[in-house]
Amino acid sequence: MFLKVREMQWLAGRPIAILHAKTAERLNVHVDERVQVRKKQRGIIAVIDTASGLLGENEIFLSQEVISYLNLKKNDFVEIELTSKPRSVDIIKKKLNFGILNKEEIKIVIKDIVSNALTEAEIAYFVSAVYSCGMSIQETIDMTESIVETGRKLNFKGVVVDKHSIGGLAGNRTTPIVVSICAAAGLTMPKTSSRAITTAAGTADVVEVLADVEFSIKELQEIVKAAGACLAWGGSLGLAPADDKIIQVERLLHLDPEPQLLASIMAKKISANSSHVLIDIPYGENAKVNFQKAEDLKKKFELIAKHFHIKVKCLLTDGSKPIGRGIGPVLEMRDILSVLGQEEDRPIDLEEKSLILATEIFNLVGKKNSRMLAEKILKSGKALEKFKEIIIMQKGNFSKKLIPGRNKTVIKADKAGEIAYNNKKVNLLARTAGCPVDKSAGLYLHKSGNEKVEKGEKIMTIYTESAYRLKEAINFYRKNEVVKIL
Repeated sequence: MFLKVREMQWLAGRPIAILHAKTAERLNVHVDERVQVRKKQRGIIAVIDTASGLLGENEIFLSQEVISYLNLKKNDFVEIELTSKPRSVDIIKKKLNFGILNKEEIKIVIKDIVSNALTEAEIAYFVSAVYSCGMSIQETIDMTESIVETGRKLNFKGVVVDKHSIGGLAGNRTTPIVVSICAAAGLTMPKTSSRAITTAAGTADVVEVLADVEFSIKELQEIVKAAGACLAWGGSLGLAPADDKIIQVERLLHLDPEPQLLASIMAKKISANSSHVLIDIPYGENAKVNFQKAEDLKKKFELIAKHFHIKVKCLLTDGSKPIGRGIGPVLEMRDILSVLGQEEDRPIDLEEKSLILATEIFNLVGKKNSRMLAEKILKSGKALEKFKEIIIMQKGNFSKKLIPGRNKTVIKADKAGEIAYNNKKVNLLARTAGCPVDKSAGLYLHKSGNEKVEKGEKIMTIYTESAYRLKEAINFYRKNEVVKIL
């Protein structure tokens, strides 16, 4: 069936085709099923939605993803063909039944995710299957390889360093500080980061407060050539498109399955052509993993890295409490700048962890007097100058005022004692306030974990642009034990 394109100029995040309800009925196609949209020899799989009254029975609305891929213009005609259920659906069912997937089966699933042959619901089943049923180390290696093969790669020569945290820890915005220290020491560090999945903000969300984070591969390589490093969002580069689509679903489900976490991190390091990688694994009662699980993850990262000939160091760090004072994009960037600028009231825990990570990267590449070198670069202001250079190269405004949300409330201690934060609930509170979409939303911690507090002293301030969000955040705080006073 041929249909006339009605231009809408809307981004859906995936290929969508909207048909008149009667047209869909004639085609015997239902909402969320798949069709092939074709123009001459080029085609793309799109998910169906229906509408009546907005378009004629011989017309079709297409999301910008379809229009761009097929280079369509208003009033062009496209051919709509039904597509059969992809084989990957049966492979997902096999995994849901605790089956072991071979390399070819995993490749089929990953390829179908990239080509949009699977709906979000089907990807959600895959994520749930991996979460519930797990994967062997060989399956994880095969998934890593498949994610790399279906994406693009950066082309850097020689020693290329990187660092990554498994996440889950509130604050912990060490990456911009570590990247600035390492690049100031002459190392090449093309840092591509993800957006938040379960936390209040990811590195890309935070850096976006000051600068662009979405670049083409050519643009990113030019930035790294000039500054020695970058702080970009990996999703815009097409390095691991399957992973980016999976992460979108994980974010909706609030799940981060271990095999996917391993494959996601390693695939992106391989795609960035990294030769030396430091993995930060925070562990603790309220972190993503406990000590035993952290040790297990460490071994798995080392096995995968060995397979792909990458030199990796896994560092197990204290994940029992938030790192830094700010939770949320604007507030975390303020912490970063206070450390780089060596301000008197800077968060020392964030500075110390950043120095530890930079030292480990220097050790990994064989630099001498690593800790002394990292401290010298930070305290001399060289790291701050390098950060400014990166922000400017990324079309940023280093002088931008970082103002938290206009609506706020202060939480005070109802008794004296020692502060104990629940990391997961701190993140959920910040997300309830609007993080990471609302860049100005978040929490400012007046007291660190394990710090003494007197009755009536400030514990934290909740910020948001939305009065409704503030009300929701206050309700969340009252109903959940975000903070204990021991």
